[in-house]
Amino acid sequence: MSELQPTVLPVAYMPLIDCAPLVAARRLGLDLEQGIRLDLQRQASWAAVRDRLLAGQVQAAHALASLVYSIELGVGGPRAPMAVLMTLNQNGQAITLARPLAEALRDGQALPAVLAALGRRARLAQTFPTGTHALWLNYWLAASGGGPRREGDMLTIPPPRMPQALEEGLIDGYCCGEPWAALAEAGGYGLRVIRSGNLWPGHPEKVLACRRDFAALQPELAERLCAAVLAACRWLDAAPDNRLRCAQWLAAPEVIGRPVEQLAACLGEGQAGPQDLVFHDGGRVNLPWLSDGEWFLGQFQRWGWCELPADPAALLENVHRLDSYRRAAARVGVAVPAQARRPQRLFDQA
Repeated sequence: MSELQPTVLPVAYMPLIDCAPLVAARRLGLDLEQGIRLDLQRQASWAAVRDRLLAGQVQAAHALASLVYSIELGVGGPRAPMAVLMTLNQNGQAITLARPLAEALRDGQALPAVLAALGRRARLAQTFPTGTHALWLNYWLAASGGGPRREGDMLTIPPPRMPQALEEGLIDGYCCGEPWAALAEAGGYGLRVIRSGNLWPGHPEKVLACRRDFAALQPELAERLCAAVLAACRWLDAAPDNRLRCAQWLAAPEVIGRPVEQLAACLGEGQAGPQDLVFHDGGRVNLPWLSDGEWFLGQFQRWGWCELPADPAALLENVHRLDSYRRAAARVGVAVPAQARRPQRLFDQA
């Protein structure tokens, strides 16, 4: 560690299980090993994460993977050049429905019939209009015989508010990250109908994002930030006790503020299958895969959110900071896959 005072980096995050790498990097001192100090700032919504990042109030953020592309393209909000330094995790989300609807699905009824029985349009919530949760909902509805526009109204609700909205009957279901899906099951008023890792095993979920000017003008600082968080991802997957220890940190009122036992159950033990929450997997999780970006852009076009740019490959090469990631990985001795693309197979594909 440098004898100089560490550079303080303000980083925004949402109170979700997959902010664990940032919290672990801070608590383990992995940031100090890279000559930086993470100033983690909890936010109330993904819109707040976006706005603080674009205003320069934070240098980086725990962000929905697809949020980066929506800002880059100016879909539904401000437009600005963005960068993905690394992927923080794969899987770990779920679609949850009110218990009667979920039980009807488990009894073999088709989703369109279950929703039609409501006698009104279904009310389904996601966390951000162009976020991953909106895409998981859209994809699942379409693959299950319905359609996002036909089957229901999509509402935007911050993750911590979703369980109460479901319990009070204000919504019929939602898609979000843990522990807010588990809370509905624990309360008995909701059930998970599909986990995101079953919808797309190994899907990217949260990324470490920043403005492109930060990545370009302060490349060494961006690399040190990435290296610290990458080391934390490796630590989280190294041993079951590490995840339990991190659950204790996440349980603090200022971080997530839920019981340790509940958070530990959501984190799991790190012996993950392709559908389970994973943070590292030998570095295969963390590469900002170009093919992941291609899938997200394709879905943006599919749902009419935007037209693809004239040169999507160039856009993705600008957003995905592969060279920066490789240098960060070298700092902490993490292997980097030789290719920048990987195969994808979602649950409805043969």
